[in-house]
Amino acid sequence: MHDDVDTRGAVVVPATVPMGLADALPIAQLQERLIDSFLAGRKPTTVAAYRRDLEDFRAFVARQPGAAVYAASIDRVVLELFGLAAGQANALALGYRADLLTRGLSPATVNRRLAALRSLVQLGRTLGLVGWSLEVENVGSAAYRDTRGPGHDGVMAIIGKAEDRGDAIGVRDTAIVRLLHDTALRRGEVVSLDHAHYDAEAATLAILGKARREREMVTLPDATRAALDAWVGVRGAWDGPLFVRLDNAGAFEGRLSGEAVRLIVRRLGAGAGVPARPHGLRHSAITEALARTNGNVSAVQGFARHRDPRVTIRYNDNRDDEAGRIASLITEG
Repeated sequence: MHDDVDTRGAVVVPATVPMGLADALPIAQLQERLIDSFLAGRKPTTVAAYRRDLEDFRAFVARQPGAAVYAASIDRVVLELFGLAAGQANALALGYRADLLTRGLSPATVNRRLAALRSLVQLGRTLGLVGWSLEVENVGSAAYRDTRGPGHDGVMAIIGKAEDRGDAIGVRDTAIVRLLHDTALRRGEVVSLDHAHYDAEAATLAILGKARREREMVTLPDATRAALDAWVGVRGAWDGPLFVRLDNAGAFEGRLSGEAVRLIVRRLGAGAGVPARPHGLRHSAITEALARTNGNVSAVQGFARHRDPRVTIRYNDNRDDEAGRIASLITEG
């Protein structure tokens, strides 16, 4: 840069050169906001799950000899992870995977936690904060081993148990079980519903599906619509969560949680003598749909809202018990 000279010939001190964007956004600042960027735009339940997974990794690092000071927080441990060489980072991730397996966690949980780490590192790579990737692979998992659920009769027994209460809780729980089974909703989809998402006249619900960013319409069968109308009649038509708490500490206040739905279904199942969980009701619905449609995978994929048809095919294979049939064939004389 040349010195400026005024009209009288005096030398003018050069003006300060404007700071560039690279200086305004140093790597340290990008790293500080990395976790927020990683979690941005995700559903609250997904954010909570990722935070638990990253906290578990932080706790693992903190347990290593002399490493606690580098794992005081999730942000700090990520900063330290990004500062490692590729081999060191992958060795750490490999040790973490071994720790997860030693603790007896399910393959699905192990793989989800590894996926969270890989995704975070990928974001760091995209932002130019690291030049490597985590190459540690998932562990083998036999997905959807039991996809049959309690069966149609079991579901009807659970619904009957809810209806037998004859009070507001029974009306609410009947509607919840109906949605979990009749429309194969996931519990997260049920508890995310607001009253505004139900169109009673059209008998439709606008649900926020798994890994979706926009709601999609689901049409309710007559029995499901009647159960939901009965609940709305008890609840009232005010804006807010469709399913709310009814305990003494907060009657009609506060959105029902996914954990509460799990406990409701388990309690009803125990009362009906049927082991049950929310996703088991969904399993039963999908299995029953395949049976009623003579294995029409394409149609049932739409009903179940599976993005990958191979998932629906697994349900169909389990329904037909192809492995059991072949085992019988090879043992026959």
